[in-house]
Amino acid sequence: MEMTFRWYGEDDPVKLEHIAQIPGMKGIVSAIYDIPVGEEWPVENIRALKRRVEEVGLRLSVIESVPVHEDIKLGLPTRDRYIENYANTLRNLGKEGIPVVCYNFMPVFDWTRSDLEFELPDGSTTLIYEEETIRRMDPKLGELALPGWDTSYGEGGLGHLLEQYEQVDEERLWENLAYFIERIIPAAEESGVKMAIHPDDPPWPILGLPRIITNRTNLERFLNLHESPYHGLTLCSGSLGCDPRNDFVEMVRYFGGVRNRVHFAHLRNVKITGDKSFHESGHLSENGSLDFYEIVKAYTDYGFDGPFRSDHGRMIWGETGRAGYGLYDRALGAVYINGLTEAASKAKAQQD
Repeated sequence: MEMTFRWYGEDDPVKLEHIAQIPGMKGIVSAIYDIPVGEEWPVENIRALKRRVEEVGLRLSVIESVPVHEDIKLGLPTRDRYIENYANTLRNLGKEGIPVVCYNFMPVFDWTRSDLEFELPDGSTTLIYEEETIRRMDPKLGELALPGWDTSYGEGGLGHLLEQYEQVDEERLWENLAYFIERIIPAAEESGVKMAIHPDDPPWPILGLPRIITNRTNLERFLNLHESPYHGLTLCSGSLGCDPRNDFVEMVRYFGGVRNRVHFAHLRNVKITGDKSFHESGHLSENGSLDFYEIVKAYTDYGFDGPFRSDHGRMIWGETGRAGYGLYDRALGAVYINGLTEAASKAKAQQD
């Protein structure tokens, strides 16, 4: 397993030089943030990002993400132009040797939470999702906005976009995803770039919008859209694990060990607090609802050698910055996972 860390570029309060000091750190997960959604990423921008990462002794392991334009998700006639731009971006990433692209197909909103600063008993703050709070929010009125969301719809365009999605149910979204996959995977193969879709977060419909990358059955349906080994998954323990009906350890064993389609791993813990409600916790098993040793052991048992990152962290020790993406707690999570990996690897070697 290759330890990586999410970095949001030079504007990120977390410094690249500090990330490089985390024991066992090998790679960076990043993106180019000043190119409008749907436009082609120039080679020179990719090269500059790669060079900057390599200056601190790390490698650019994953691009997270190349956003999928809403016209593609909606299936509008303009989608072919955006798909071609996307394919060209993959070709440019391939020229620079970038091995993995993480992306998602969530309509309008990326990961969604009801509070970014929920205080835990120890005084740290974390991200929380409460279904009742979300139901009372109206995003058209600006009552819901989170960092990282695609704003390609422009100021004042959110209401119209949501109206367009009234014509898109789950099956129509599946059709639009299949159309995208059929045309983009050949470019990924040509470029040597593995495509790794991220699960919907949370993995259920929100605000009247369909979500389809949510459970084992749907992940299997997704993989069956294309047989290419470049067509795969980002398995996220936090996204899938907040639904107790998802057996995440079994998903790792099946989609990774049997199907060999896990190209990237997000590892974080969540504490389920009610029906469709949870908060993000420290990574330790005892802090959340997921058994982190069993998760890491499942990856180790089948020999996963791809990139992983400690995903989302609390704000601790007075740190401020991008919600969920401070340095300290994610660094603690990374070295905790490294310890679990070493323990699981040695246990496996003794059994063998």
